[in-house]
Amino acid sequence: MVERVYPDDRSGPFPCPPTTAEDQSGRQIEIRPADGIEGNILDDTVEMYTEFDPTDRAQGIPPTGEERIRNWLETIAENSVNVVTYHGENVVGHAVLVPDTDDPSAIDEPGDVEWELAIFVLQDYQRAGIGTMLLNHLLGYASDRGIEHVWLTVERWNTPAIALYERVGFEPTGTENFEQEMGIRLE
Repeated sequence: MVERVYPDDRSGPFPCPPTTAEDQSGRQIEIRPADGIEGNILDDTVEMYTEFDPTDRAQGIPPTGEERIRNWLETIAENSVNVVTYHGENVVGHAVLVPDTDDPSAIDEPGDVEWELAIFVLQDYQRAGIGTMLLNHLLGYASDRGIEHVWLTVERWNTPAIALYERVGFEPTGTENFEQEMGIRLE
């Protein structure tokens, strides 16, 4: 297991879904928890990812192709924490925390586990505040569930994403060649 350093100060509180808000383009966006991603939410999220421009993929996710997307979501669904955003009947954003452990029983004590973050917003909905809403609500939902340590990696050139993460309280914790690692401690 990698020894990550997290900020001393905790960040939060963050809002918790469900809620509805207007994005910067005037669209009504519904933010919903989606643990277990199954049924209609699974189908809706798969549809979002099939529409996602593959040039915006990061570190191999989301996968491409409907079957591989569905398998990926089903694989991470069991123990992950998920929040989705809807515009009307369509999922337009998805954020997920995946436990960074090989021990499934460790999930019973979520504060003792580090959780890796991934967040995606359809290109037509980017730069409208949806990513910020999605991230804030995911962190609020995670905090309510007892999760304390969240980390992510982001490509170093992705300055809009890095700025978003810093605005909500993530701090740089390490670097690799092309990636910036960041972490946050939740209240």
